[in-house]
Order: sequence, then C-alpha cells, then structure tokens
Amino acid sequence: MILNVDIINDKILPLMQQVSIGTSNLGDLAQGLSITLIVLGGFVLIVATFGACGACCQNKVCLIVYAIAVGILFVGKLVIVILWFVMNDTIVNSLKSELKSALLNKYSHDDLTSSEVSTSWNYLFIKLECCGVDAVTSATNDFDSTSWQTGSPNTDIPLGCCPGVTIESYLSASATNAGCPSGSGSAPVGQYSKGCYDAVYDLIRSYTIAFIVFLVIILLVEVLGITAAISLCKKAGGKT
Repeated sequence: MILNVDIINDKILPLMQQVSIGTSNLGDLAQGLSITLIVLGGFVLIVATFGACGACCQNKVCLIVYAIAVGILFVGKLVIVILWFVMNDTIVNSLKSELKSALLNKYSHDDLTSSEVSTSWNYLFIKLECCGVDAVTSATNDFDSTSWQTGSPNTDIPLGCCPGVTIESYLSASATNAGCPSGSGSAPVGQYSKGCYDAVYDLIRSYTIAFIVFLVIILLVEVLGITAAISLCKKAGGKT
C-alpha cells in the first residue's frame, strides 16, 4: 500500500488528510495501517524463529513463548479485521461529503505549484482518471462554487480531467487535449467519465477484499500454529 496506492503518495496525501474520518483523516489512517502491518510482519518473523527452534529442538520454553506470542498476534489481527469493517463503513458513509467539502473550500488553482491541496486534486484527477467528486456531465458541476471558478477561469473543468494529460506535460505547461476542457459556461466534453468519489471508493474496496482474505488466511494459519505448539509442548514433556 505504501509503495503502490496512488492516494497515499506525497502529492495526493495533503488532500486525503482533508478527509476527516472520526477524529483522524483518511491519509493518516491509510499510512498508519500500512506501517502497523509492516511492524507486525517483522514481529511475526521473530515469533516464527521461536517456533522453528522449539519444533526442531523440542524446546518447551520456545514453544510456550511461540504459542503465547501467536495468541497475542491472533487477537491483535482479529481486532484489526473488526476495525477495518467498522472504519470501512465510516469511510464510505462520509467519503463523498468530505471530498466535496475539500473541493469546494480548498480547490483554487488549476496547476501543480500554487496550492498544496489544489495540486493534490489535480494529481488525483490524473492518477485515478477521474473528474470532480461526482461525474461531470454538464456545465453545472462540482467545480461551480470553488474559489477557482469564482476567479473566472476560461474553462469549466481543470485540464487534469482530460485524458492524455500527464504530470510531466502539466508541469511543462504543454498539456493539451483537443476539445477538452471546453470553454467556460458550456457543457464540458471529453473529460474522464468517472467521478473521484467512485474512483477512490473503488480503490478502497479493491484493497478491502485483499486485506480481509489474507488476514482470514493468516488467522487460520495462526490457529494451526498454536495447536501444533501445544501438541509439541506435550510431547516435549520436561525438556527445556
């Protein structure tokens, strides 16, 4: 997630930090969850070493330490699974309104340098191939009440909403797409058909499925690990 999820990179993170989820925000939650799982992975490696030593040498102490540690990990991951379901519902329920608020109150420039949050929005449009919060289908759209539109720009939608526009061309001021965006006051044409709410939600949902499947598999393996450790402990008897 840290390396590959488009909404966690340094350019888009300021926007995700504007999306409040309870007392935290979507950007920090995504980063925190990823780092937590990496730390847990390192701890699992240490625990697995105890289990391997205990199994190979029939060392009762190592097996007991292994069983207790895996039990703690099991409970911790079970809590993470439950929190993921709870937070996922919270994220989905508040995501659209929070994104609209961030666009309305923070989107002020159609470029990648003038404003941190505006830059994040423009990166999001390009990286996730989306436009606005809801899909833009007419001259009346999510950009109408932004400070960018009240500044009377020449177009109804940002250039980043247009297919073929890249970060590199945007930065070099050479980004173009014939007919997109259209002139201000007319219905935009040629823009990405998906709104950014749907794009972000689809991304979260795709990771939700993988996250739950892998964690459930790991939980089942940990149950087998605890069972095997207890069985080996009985066989080891008084060996330490």
